[in-house]
Amino acid sequence: MAARRRRLPALRALNSRPVTATRRVWHTIVMADTISNTPDTLLPNWNEQGLIPVIAQEADTGEVLMLAWMNAEALTKTLETGEAVYWSRSRQSLWRKGATSGNTQTLVGACLDCDGDTLLLQVKQQGDGACHTGRRTCFFYYPEDGNWRLQEDN
Repeated sequence: MAARRRRLPALRALNSRPVTATRRVWHTIVMADTISNTPDTLLPNWNEQGLIPVIAQEADTGEVLMLAWMNAEALTKTLETGEAVYWSRSRQSLWRKGATSGNTQTLVGACLDCDGDTLLLQVKQQGDGACHTGRRTCFFYYPEDGNWRLQEDN
């Protein structure tokens, strides 16, 4: 029998407001003073290797599918073609998501975070899943009794 998925408690930050209608779990910090300092444009803030981390999220559900990396060429190809293209740090080359597995990602939207150092892709996941293991998402280990345990798909 698979262990029940445990959710870590969300601590309520000072000066925060609930985001959910139930007034529980997720909160956001009120940052009214910083809105006027937000620039109108922002460029990706590439790391020392010329890369930026990318979170791929299912556009319809908000489910986080995977984290990968892009360089400038991968980002340009993704925006031009509408298909997710990433940078493989192990192979040192571009790879189009699903080129060999058929589990492609069609781009719905893209945005940078407030610092420009993380990219969020909203995608339509085609095929069985985003993970190279064949699972829907790459996130399937959960804390249990001091270890990170595999949570089997239901």
